[in-house]
Amino acid sequence: MNLAAAVVTGKPGIAQPQAVPQTQQPKESFSQVLDTLLQEQEGVSFSKHAAQRAAQRSIDLSADNIARLNAGVRLAEEKGLNDTLILVDKTAFVVNVRNNLVITAVHGTDLDGNVFTNIDGTVIM
Repeated sequence: MNLAAAVVTGKPGIAQPQAVPQTQQPKESFSQVLDTLLQEQEGVSFSKHAAQRAAQRSIDLSADNIARLNAGVRLAEEKGLNDTLILVDKTAFVVNVRNNLVITAVHGTDLDGNVFTNIDGTVIM
């Protein structure tokens, strides 16, 4: 079907709407963009859950904080830790060191009353 050629019927001077081919790609969600950016960087990547939590909780993932998180992962790796709680200022990241993967992230007042289980060490940055 050729959509480019217009067929006009009825009164002259009234243009018929033409079909516009949809070439725009759907917009990515914040967590998808975040995940893509973090995968392009060297160092930790974020699980889908962690990316969602970071977006929901407005966690600061500036280049400086990611660099500090990566430094914490390196320290945990040097000590032979596997699943580690890494504290960067007022943000807690649970990281699987072996896979270089952030499992979840918690920030600020959300930390109050939390209990972190299934970790084998903590790194404070």
